[in-house]
Amino acid sequence: MRIQISIDKVRGPFVQQVEEISGQDLLDCNQCGKCSAGCPVVAAMDLLPSQVIRLAQLGMEEVLESNTIWICASCLTCVTRCPKEVDLPRLMEALRQIALRRGAAELDLNALPPELLREVPQLAIVGGFRKYMR
Repeated sequence: MRIQISIDKVRGPFVQQVEEISGQDLLDCNQCGKCSAGCPVVAAMDLLPSQVIRLAQLGMEEVLESNTIWICASCLTCVTRCPKEVDLPRLMEALRQIALRRGAAELDLNALPPELLREVPQLAIVGGFRKYMR
């Protein structure tokens, strides 16, 4: 996939909105990949967590179409492994909020494969319930 990088997008309104909602500086991430390596639900994601933050850093709004932002269980494994202390679940929540404001539908938890739900650590399941059960 070829990506056109524009300085207008890198510091554009989308990046600013994500940073404002999440409280995170997207440029803090140095793409070490520890978040992706430790994620308990990465097998069900279409983009790795590190790819999500990279696309957001580049101002690529296509990241809002990814299922990864909905599958993230907010279990905080990525945060504990991140050498720069980037709070990726807060970033994912910001992306979900932006997607919802633009009319996206939430992920259907019943659509997840049952074998994934059996293998996911309890912390990820609790994070998912905290996020989706209102």
